[in-house]
Amino acid sequence: MRDVSMGQYYPASSPVHRADPRFKLIILILYLVTVFFCDSFFSFGFMTLFVLITILLSRVPILKVLKSLRLIIIILVFTTLLMMIFYSDTTSAPLAEWGIFHIYLNGIYAAIKLGWRLMLLVLMPTVLTLTSTPTELCDGLESLLSPLKVLHLPVHELALIMSIALRLIPSLIEETDKIVNAQRARGAAFESRNPFKKIKAMIPVLIPLFVSSFRRADELADAMDSRCYRGAKGRTRMKKLKAKFSDFVALLFWCAITVCILFLNYNWLGWAFITALSL
Repeated sequence: MRDVSMGQYYPASSPVHRADPRFKLIILILYLVTVFFCDSFFSFGFMTLFVLITILLSRVPILKVLKSLRLIIIILVFTTLLMMIFYSDTTSAPLAEWGIFHIYLNGIYAAIKLGWRLMLLVLMPTVLTLTSTPTELCDGLESLLSPLKVLHLPVHELALIMSIALRLIPSLIEETDKIVNAQRARGAAFESRNPFKKIKAMIPVLIPLFVSSFRRADELADAMDSRCYRGAKGRTRMKKLKAKFSDFVALLFWCAITVCILFLNYNWLGWAFITALSL
């Protein structure tokens, strides 16, 4: 749990930290869409290069960002193995066979791409939360969703829920660590190799954690009520969001990357573009 990076802000003076949170959220959406469109090793390497450049610009230790991958390592290995074993290819002979299981070269390629895609999907959101405070993310999200107020959607409340959730992640991690240490001192079998004993040992951890979470939520509700919190009506901000020229440059840059990835993976887009120019 100490390796969870999501929701933990890393203070530093960098261009990524100083960027407008609205533009960072839009760029993150573009990035996620682009990752799903990646289909070749070149495009995956292309995206990985820009993720590394973003991490270096943020001045966040790269090991701190990579720690977020430890949470999905089991899912990563499990999904890649399933993809490799159950991949079906009728155009080539299998490299290895074990009964009903067949391993193809294209299946290995597909498994590598799947694992690579999962890693990319985790890294950039981690960089976002490490370089943006929950308040900045809340203000940025509320500003982006403000057109939905016309439909009478509770935009401010939705942004506030996300902000509170991000703020409570470090607190829950610390609380979990204390409960685990307390249960370990009472002889809980966290180190046992028996999976059933491990699951049984987690029950005394989950119950106090849920109780503590509900207690924190109740205390937070009382604190907000005592301070006369009434939602977004009449509420002002101490710091107003102001977009800079560098924010627009970064957004245009990532738009260009998205278009390049689409051209690399879908030739029909290139033919459509050439046809449109000829017309």
